[in-house]
Amino acid sequence: MQFRQLGRTGLNVSVIGMGGIPVQRIDAQEAVSIIEEAIAQGVNFIDTARAYTDSEIKFGQVLPRYKDKVIAATKSMARTKDEMAQDIDRSLRALRLDYIDLYQIHNVKDEISLKTVLEPGGALEALKEAQLNGKIGYIGITGHIPAVLVKAIGTGEFDTVQFPFNPVETSGSVELIPLTKQLNIGTIAMKPFAGGAITKTILSLRYILEQGFSTVIPGMDTLAQVKENVRAGEQTESLTEDQMSEILAEAATLGETFCRRCEYCQPCPRGIDIPMVFLLNGYWTRYGLKQWAVERYKPLKVKASECIECGECEEKCPYQLPIRKLLRNAVGNLEE
Repeated sequence: MQFRQLGRTGLNVSVIGMGGIPVQRIDAQEAVSIIEEAIAQGVNFIDTARAYTDSEIKFGQVLPRYKDKVIAATKSMARTKDEMAQDIDRSLRALRLDYIDLYQIHNVKDEISLKTVLEPGGALEALKEAQLNGKIGYIGITGHIPAVLVKAIGTGEFDTVQFPFNPVETSGSVELIPLTKQLNIGTIAMKPFAGGAITKTILSLRYILEQGFSTVIPGMDTLAQVKENVRAGEQTESLTEDQMSEILAEAATLGETFCRRCEYCQPCPRGIDIPMVFLLNGYWTRYGLKQWAVERYKPLKVKASECIECGECEEKCPYQLPIRKLLRNAVGNLEE
């Protein structure tokens, strides 16, 4: 496994880290096996979040035994000082740690949110106090909108920044990545496979690492995924022209209007598993697996056709996707 410095923190992190979303979908025993295998394979950077249901708790089954070997990162959607202080303590208890290496302000999506966390009484105050009290090491920020993150790291308050980057989503390369290099900010790439839309996973990870990211954090919920992702972190050579053409060709087929399976749209008031519907519809439309997709759609308890078009999902989507329209399209493919 290769290691890189996480910006000005000085922490040496594995170029392949582990994201915390998928472990929500597996039981506690499976989670332990997968997390331990990742660590055994050289993964030393773990990233989870308060918002990921029981993800922190599952990592907490393992991390105390590796606290001198693993760099733990988590994050909170709290925007005020009091809420963030409470979440920091909740994270410490869930992770079963007395110190968290990196604590991030999660999903800052607009300038109003950024102003709130930075102003007196905002979340940043709690993080700074937690630093002084020895509860956390460094402070980071995450989000999906590069322009907002450019403003955030320009304040000098953040040691790291985490944002989506993959062969489809490259908008961060215009202003954000150059600024992180100028300011020596640690960079964490999330959504390396565009929510499962990219199938050439090793090529995608290598493509991202060639852009200079400190670490990439694919989610993993099987041992096979661990082994495959780690392979990308062991390869030091640059992509060949043919490999670059191959991964960019797949990216070109996806366009921009597709679900990244970040799950921020959940829960749906009607109980529709929106990311799963879009995943199956993607197999129907992009990969020609029409019957396969329909057969796996049929067992879903709540179908896309039960959408009442309340719009709550669209308000929560960081990519501003027209979810209601996309659900109607899925109905036409998967139910008719």
